[in-house]
Parts: sequence; C-alpha cells; structure tokens
Amino acid sequence: MQKIFIVTPLLLSSFSAISDEALTLAPVTVTATRSPTDSKLVSSTLISRTDIERRQLKSVEEALRGVAGINIANSGGLGKQTSVFMRGTASKHVLVLIDGVRIGSATLGTSPWQHLPISEIESIEVIRGPKSSLYGADAIGGIIHIHTRNAQTETTAFKPTFSVGGGTYGHTKVQGGLSGKHNNTWYNLNISHEQTEGFNSYANNKLDFMGNVESEPDLDGYENHSGSVRVGHAFDEWLTVQGYLMYSTGDTEYDGSFQNQTDYTELSYGGEASIKAADFWRIDLSGGESRDESNNFHDDIYSSTFDTQRVSFAAINHFTLHPKHLLSLGYDFQNDSIDTSDTYTETSRNNHAVFIQYQGEWRNNTINLAFREDFNQQFGANETWNAGWGYQFDAGISVSASYGTAFKAPTFNDLYSPFGGNTALSPEQSETYEVGIKGEHQQWHWALNGYLTYIDNLIAWAPAPTDNDPFRWAPSNINQARIMGLEAIVGGQVYGFDLLANYSALKPQSMDSTNFGKVLPRRAQQVFRLDIDRKLGDASMGTSINYEGRRFDDAFNSTRVAGFATWDLRAEYQFFEQLTAQASVKNVLNNHYQTAAGYNSAGTTFFFNLRYTPKI
Repeated sequence: MQKIFIVTPLLLSSFSAISDEALTLAPVTVTATRSPTDSKLVSSTLISRTDIERRQLKSVEEALRGVAGINIANSGGLGKQTSVFMRGTASKHVLVLIDGVRIGSATLGTSPWQHLPISEIESIEVIRGPKSSLYGADAIGGIIHIHTRNAQTETTAFKPTFSVGGGTYGHTKVQGGLSGKHNNTWYNLNISHEQTEGFNSYANNKLDFMGNVESEPDLDGYENHSGSVRVGHAFDEWLTVQGYLMYSTGDTEYDGSFQNQTDYTELSYGGEASIKAADFWRIDLSGGESRDESNNFHDDIYSSTFDTQRVSFAAINHFTLHPKHLLSLGYDFQNDSIDTSDTYTETSRNNHAVFIQYQGEWRNNTINLAFREDFNQQFGANETWNAGWGYQFDAGISVSASYGTAFKAPTFNDLYSPFGGNTALSPEQSETYEVGIKGEHQQWHWALNGYLTYIDNLIAWAPAPTDNDPFRWAPSNINQARIMGLEAIVGGQVYGFDLLANYSALKPQSMDSTNFGKVLPRRAQQVFRLDIDRKLGDASMGTSINYEGRRFDDAFNSTRVAGFATWDLRAEYQFFEQLTAQASVKNVLNNHYQTAAGYNSAGTTFFFNLRYTPKI
C-alpha cells in the first residue's frame, strides 16, 4: 500500500542543530525543502520499494496512476509514449529528478516515463505544488523524485536477489542484484531485462495530415535492458558521500508514417557529499549528468537522431540560526546541450541560479519562505518565490496555507527548431494558491487540499507568416489557463486490512480567447483509486480499483475520450523466508478504454513472478 505523508520521510520534530547523527540517518529524503529537514506545509506521496513489490507494479506509470493530483495518458501500452500531468498542468510542467539529477529531453521538454525501469527504483516521491523557488524551471505542477536502489539501511554485508516472471502479451522479466552494508559503507548493484510482444497500439487505421496510413494491425513490441549502481560511505561524524548511476536502453515499436521504431538510451549518474563544517553549519554538494538519446527508424531505415545532455551542479549551505530556525543559501548551475540530425541555430545554453530559504517554528506555528533568481543564457533573469504557513492543533490536526510562483523555460524545439522555432519566446509563468487540512492519528491519516493555479504565456502553435513563408506557424506565448482542484487522501488499517483511497477533482480550463472555458487536453476531471491489502501469515492478497472520468483529447474539446474503471487482483506466498511467489490479474473485467484518443490499452493481463532472496 502506498504510504501518504504531508511531510516527506525524514520525520524530525524540530529544527534542532544539525548534529553528527543528521549526516548518517538513512534514508534522508529532503526533496520538498532541499535541506536537512522536511516541511509540514507540503503535500506529498511516497511510494516505497515495499509498495512496489506488494502491489506487483510493472512500471512507473502503474505506480503513479491514481495518486492524488496525477493524470496519465499512454499511447499504446508498455514502453509507449507516456505523459504525466500533475494538478492539471502540462507534462512538461513536472520536474523529474533521479537521485537529485534533473532528467528529461532538452528538445521536447518532457521526461521518458515509459523507459524508467521500476526494477531499479527504491522509492518515488511525489511533491505537489510549485517549487521553482528552490529548483528553478519546470516545477509548476510539482516534482517527482525517483531514488535508485539503496542499501544504506541494510543490516547484512551481502544480500543477493533474483526474480523471474512472465505473463500475457509475451511479457517476460528477469532481475538480479547484490546489495549490502559493512560498517559505514553500503552498495547496490542491480540489473534487469524486460520485453513484451505487445499488442496493436492504435485502434484503427489512422491517416496523417498528408493522407498516409500511420497505423497497421500488428503487434507493437518493447524491449528494455537496465541497471543501477549506488555506493556510499560515512566518514566518522563529519562527512557522508554517495555515488549513483541508472542506465536504461532498448527499443520500442509503434505506428507512424514517418517512423515506427525508436532505439533509446537513458542515462543518469551523479554524486553528493554532506559536510558538517560546524555544529550550526552543514554543506551539501551535488553534481551529475543525464542523457536522453534516441535513433528513429521507419521499416528499419534510419530516420533521425535526437540526443540531449544535461550537466548540473549544486552547493547549499544550511545554517541553524537558533533551534527550530534554519536558513539555507544555495547556488545551482545547469548546462543543456543537444546533438541532432536536424540543424538547430543554437545547440547549448546554461543557467545559473541563487536561492535563499528560511524555515521556522514557534509555538504551534510553522513558516516557510523561499526566493530564487535564475539567470538563463537565452531568456535572462527570472524571479520566483514561495510563502507557506501552518498551525498545529491538538489531536493531530493541522491546517496550512501557501502561495508560490513558478516558470517553465522554452525548450530547444520551441526556440530553435528548424521547423518553426521562435527565439522571442518568454518563459511560461504561474502562480498558485493552496489551503489544506490534515490529520495524523493512531490508526488513520487523512488530508484534504484545495488549490488554484493561473498560468500565463503558455506556449502554443500559432500563425507566424514571413515574406518567404506566408503559411509559417511557430510557437507563441498566446495561451492562458486557470486550474482549480481538490485532493482527498484517506489511509489506515481496519481489522488487519490496509486501506488507502485517493480522490482528485479537477477543473483545468483554457483562458485564451480562442478556447475560453475549454478543458485542457488529456486531463481527466475526476480520478479515484482504492487499494486494499491483507497479510495472512505467509500469504497476502490485495485489490485495486481505479476510476478515471472522461477527458478531451484536443484543445477545442471536439474529441471526447470516455471515462473508465479497472479492477486488479494480486496475491503472494512466501516460502522459507527466501522464495516468494506472486501472481496478479490486471483489468479483471477486460474493459476496453483509452487515455489518449485512438490508442489502445491492455485488456485482461496475467503475470506470475518468483523472487528469490537467499540467506547468506
């Protein structure tokens, strides 16, 4: 079962001085504040490794589907184009990190959700709400932070694991790994292979704008090879260092007139160090690189190449001014570069940023203030800020209110594409208001959050004729949007059953003159998910019900995609504490549904898995 927190996992009761112990606690997850403490003012969800294994999740898409504030659109099954919308904002408005390293395509502006291997993942954090005041561009809807496998909390020096599984659509998966901890050193090495024959991604023959057939009734398969490495060491009481890497490569097939297969590679690696400079002063250093690479083909004939690279570095100083009062000062650097088969007028740009954050508590009040200024090589300076307040009542109930601004920098395609770039573009800008109430009780936890987001300068294609090309179109800052939403989360235990329910209600509307009042594309306006699990000795069983309301596939709301509901079942049995057998049935009722118009989703699927963890 997912575990829901209004604060992230490092549960500290106060902003006490940064002690020796703070450098060795594990795991230390501070995404919401980029500091050694967590904010009680942030709505977040943590999906742990235990959740992934118990719910028998096969992809990051499955892990995120139904989470409060999340909408997902998939174009034809495992390994196919996937978009993740958070709180009604666009997929490009979600900042994605792997072990703190920013990932995604610098040309498209989105992240390769379909190629992120869940076998290599320790946990997934979902941080809802604007975070540009700490992270800069992209974090309009929120942040999704993926952590690779981590043995920092292991108690054994050597722990091997192995699993093998297979199911419907020729789906097979093999995974193996080694992990352990000895004294103050920990390590993980994990590899996996997955493939599926797939199904026909597109429902009917589809014509492109030139009248060519884009789809055909064939199987659209997928193959993935992946691995991850993590090594860390704590040097006595003053220094902790870690290094990590995640690699994913393979190929995916789909329907299209210009290309129908992509060979892809996703790579993310980096390192970090936490230094205790004094009792009141901690320094966090981090750096890394991510690569998004693809070679595209049509009927095995080379078509195009798009390779993008992001290099980043961060240095943050944390000062404990007084118990329960923390000041953070930070610097960020990022450089994006591209190498493509097309000709772009610019192929690299950098960004420098400085930020400051104050977190404080007195009596029952909590306050958080943050300000950041980014200096981008293309679009100059951009300022963002955030303010939050909370109050803790008796009986575990608290209330909060916040305001934050955010922005999204134009992508290389927006600015420099040879098929219609516009170097005069400005960043997309947003402001968000949020109020919330939550309760933490002995057997139950719950949260209710309401928010209102305005987005200006949204980039959309519009006529931009020139003397040489009177029919030219190009990206322009012409659109506006208003998004209102409500999120409710309830979780707990009843008679030995673990229950978790997520509900999201959304009203994402366009505010520009052309499509005023229309619903933004591919966002379901209602999403509900219920997970129930029960442990019975060496066996366990569970079920999930997911409902998503209707959505529209275009800005004019002329193409409607019907709502749907799915029902999943799962069970497992553990033999001798070393061998676990798992079986799952997804979409038990075999509902035929779509999340992107014209693209099929899987029918009823079966999957059987054996996981072996020998005691050594």
